[in-house]
Amino acid sequence: MVLKVFFPSCCSSADSGILIGRWISEQNSAVILAVVHFPFIPVQVKQYLGEVQRVTKVSVSVLGSWSNSKQEKEESLSEFLEDLGTIFCHEPWIQISKEGDSKFWSCSTLQKHSKNPQKEEIILVYYDQRKVMLSHMHPSLDTAGQGAEDASKLSAIFDTVARSQVLFMTDRYDEGPIKLTHWQSDGVEASIIVELLKQASVPACMVLTFLLSLLSGICRSRVLKFWPLSFLWSKLSTCEQLGHRLQHLQIISSNKKAQNQNQLMRKANIFMSLLIDVALGILLMSWLYRKNRIGHLADTLIPVADHVAEELQDLLQWLMGAPAGLKMNRALDQVLGRFFLYHIHLWISYIHLLSPFIEMILWYVGLSACLGLTVALCILSDIIALLTFHIYCFYVYGARLYCLKIYGLSSLWRLFRGKKWNMLRQRVDSCSYDLDQLFIGTLLFTILLFLLPTTALYYLVFTLLRLLVVIVQGLIHLLVDLIDSLPLYSLILRLCRSYRLAAGVKFRVLEQQDGKPLRLLMQINPLSYGGVVQTYRLPTYSCYPRDSWASLCKKLFLGELIYPWKHKEDKQN
Repeated sequence: MVLKVFFPSCCSSADSGILIGRWISEQNSAVILAVVHFPFIPVQVKQYLGEVQRVTKVSVSVLGSWSNSKQEKEESLSEFLEDLGTIFCHEPWIQISKEGDSKFWSCSTLQKHSKNPQKEEIILVYYDQRKVMLSHMHPSLDTAGQGAEDASKLSAIFDTVARSQVLFMTDRYDEGPIKLTHWQSDGVEASIIVELLKQASVPACMVLTFLLSLLSGICRSRVLKFWPLSFLWSKLSTCEQLGHRLQHLQIISSNKKAQNQNQLMRKANIFMSLLIDVALGILLMSWLYRKNRIGHLADTLIPVADHVAEELQDLLQWLMGAPAGLKMNRALDQVLGRFFLYHIHLWISYIHLLSPFIEMILWYVGLSACLGLTVALCILSDIIALLTFHIYCFYVYGARLYCLKIYGLSSLWRLFRGKKWNMLRQRVDSCSYDLDQLFIGTLLFTILLFLLPTTALYYLVFTLLRLLVVIVQGLIHLLVDLIDSLPLYSLILRLCRSYRLAAGVKFRVLEQQDGKPLRLLMQINPLSYGGVVQTYRLPTYSCYPRDSWASLCKKLFLGELIYPWKHKEDKQN
């Protein structure tokens, strides 16, 4: 039977003493946590371990003895260490000794209370105690069978070291009855900056919580529930993003402690996302207000809008003629063309009416960049939606007219076959029609069929224009979703301290000799960057519905509207 002993590499030069740690009987493994040096009183050691076990909920006990023969001169020390096994009573009693300047160690077990002692093959595994304690083992996403069992065994070892953090809070400068050697025995690791930030975060969180509660009360007021404020709040992407960031601020400022590693990482990722978002927004704001770029942008906006309107007028004039040599229904073509030209004339008048106030509007809109780059991008998307509202109206008119003719033709086609649509049972049933009904249906079918090409051409042109606007807004919202969902803190942690995000371990053979235990070095395999993004990606609220290509093509063919928004409660993970 193989006995695995996980020994911390920081204790390899420790003075002789006893080994304390956790015995995992399911794996036949011993996880050594620290070395207790001489002199000590066994009763005090038992009391100390009982207190540690009560705090950490880890069954910590004395597992064996450690002998550093290079520092000891008494020959009777080894016999004394063996006799300690009768005091602490642990089966098996592990004896590890360092043989002078030799690179090989001796490791054996004693089973004094066993009737049939079996000789066990021992594997000595060294591990970096600091890295193992600070790391978090992530289960593999595609692990199954034996791989899942191995991952659970490693998680038990990592969890043992992480939960024994209280044991590592004593160093050699403490005036206690027990002297330990572990990864912090030379001094407890701490940072003055971190401690100051902890002290300053308490009043800052209290002030932020008060402001957020006040803002949340305003947002939940009845004024915003009345139309059209409720409609604008649910449809404008800027309001969606502000509500999303408000939820993030409430999570960060909450005084509720994180229950596990995932919640802690989520808070850190949200905080880093907000910090970088606001920093990028301030940089954008400083760029906009330098060298009067707001004025130049306002002066450019009106000519661009006029140019777009002129291009649309030229396109409508082309459609009112013989586009691509196609013969259209002239009466319907002229009616539709003049109808859309009149809308363009109204839109140009509306833009020129607002032209004196555009620079002032852009000046105040630019100030919103201090709320974050994502808020500025959402405002840009809403501005594009407002400036292209006439294109959206053209698309709606064309789609409704085209959809009416498509459904009319499909209904009249069922009439020719003696069928009708049953609304109650939601199915097609047989039906008998008289001669007058068939005659009127034939006339209507002929009229709709010959008017369909003219309507379809207008619908096709304005649908392409609408899709162009949707693509531009979609790219903006993809960038917003990327900033909102990217786990920046986890990626920085993976880059700087990769051992903190562990996906597994690998073992490297140090020495192997007959009659001596096999010595391995356990090294942490970090989680891949793709795994970091997949594990810690933040949920987002996308403003656009995620339709499949099949449903999108079906909507375009049938003339159903492709709305530029989705409902607020549809959460995208």
